[in-house]
Amino acid sequence: MSARHGDDPGALIVIDMINTYEHKDAEQLLPSVREVVPVITDLLAAARGSGAPVIYVNDNFGQWRSHHGELVEAAMAGPHADLVGPVRPDDDSLFVVKARHSIFYETPLTYLLWELGVRKVTLCGQVTEQCVLYSALDAHIRHLDVTVVADAVAHIHPHLAEAALEMMRINLGARITNGKDIGFGGGVATS
Repeated sequence: MSARHGDDPGALIVIDMINTYEHKDAEQLLPSVREVVPVITDLLAAARGSGAPVIYVNDNFGQWRSHHGELVEAAMAGPHADLVGPVRPDDDSLFVVKARHSIFYETPLTYLLWELGVRKVTLCGQVTEQCVLYSALDAHIRHLDVTVVADAVAHIHPHLAEAALEMMRINLGARITNGKDIGFGGGVATS
C-alpha cells in the first residue's frame, strides 16, 4: 500500500445501490449485485462503527420531485428489495442525488467532502464500467485519493469491468483492493 493512500480510506461512498432494477441492463447486472451486497454490507458496518462518513450518491431515475426517502421507499417496494435492504442508508448516512454517471457532476459532493475535511474516498456500488469509473476519474481530477473496492463494485460486462479497474489503477493511481483489506480508522483525513 502506498503512503499516498495510507491506512485511512476517508469517506465510504456508495454509488447507485438504491435501485429498483427496472432498467434495460438489470438482468445482466443482478448476478454481480448479489455478489457484492455482502461485501458492501461489511464495508458499511466497518465505516459506521469507526465513525467514518458514509455518503450515498444515487441516481434519481428521472424522478425530479423525489428525495432520498422516496427513492429508498420505491426500491424497497420493488422486486429486489432483498438487494437494497442490507445496504440502505441509516439515520447518520448522508445522501446526494445525481442525474448522470459521475457522483460529482452537478452535485454538491465536492463541497460536502470539503466541509467534512475528507481527502480520501473509498468507492463501492454500481456499475464498475460506468458510474464507478467516471466517479473515480472525477475524484482524481479533484485531487482526492481514490480507493475502489473491487469485490464491492457490480458490473454488467465482466471484461469491461476488469478493463475499468485496470484503467483506474494505472491512469488514475487508484488503489484497487478487496473489502477484507479496508480498515476504517476515523474516516476523515487530517492536514
